[in-house]
Amino acid sequence: MGSPLTQAGLLLVNAIGSLVLLIVMLRFLLQLVRADFYNPLSQMIVKFTNPLLIPLRRVIPGLGGLDMASLVLALAIQYVIMALILMLAGYGTGMPFVAMIGWAAVGIIKLLISIYFWGMLIMVIASWVAPGSYNPALILINQLLEPVIRPVRKIMPDMGGLDLSPLVVILGIQLAEILILYPLKQVLQVPSGLIMGL
Repeated sequence: MGSPLTQAGLLLVNAIGSLVLLIVMLRFLLQLVRADFYNPLSQMIVKFTNPLLIPLRRVIPGLGGLDMASLVLALAIQYVIMALILMLAGYGTGMPFVAMIGWAAVGIIKLLISIYFWGMLIMVIASWVAPGSYNPALILINQLLEPVIRPVRKIMPDMGGLDLSPLVVILGIQLAEILILYPLKQVLQVPSGLIMGL
């Protein structure tokens, strides 16, 4: 179980690491979907990530519209978090470097799936309780999710004004988690509770 100090350390690493990782992945996704740069939340994300990303971009160029520097930074953060967790858990420095890179990649996939799952859930609830809201967070979530929802909406039959495409996307996200994430965890033998993700 570990000492109270170890438990406190693990809690801090998990909480702070998850938040930083989430912000970096949001930077990658918002740039990918060309979200509104002037949205206050976009500005906050950019200001938070720029000190690390600007120097990294000098070394790692973009690739086909993908912000590779953000992805590399997210992988590095995931790796550092896992290393800290393992050290706090008493494994010292004898950690499998190559395996941990694979574990970090699984963590990024898990976080991406979680971002889209929770984003869809928030949008569905917001459409019931605050339709047409101009809240900056909801606008940003909508911009992030629209490229995923739009193709599904096009092939869905007309339901008389009832849009079921978010529910179909949520189902698709859960299937992706079962069919992609779980097998990857099995193949790479990812220790339970080690990778970050919402």
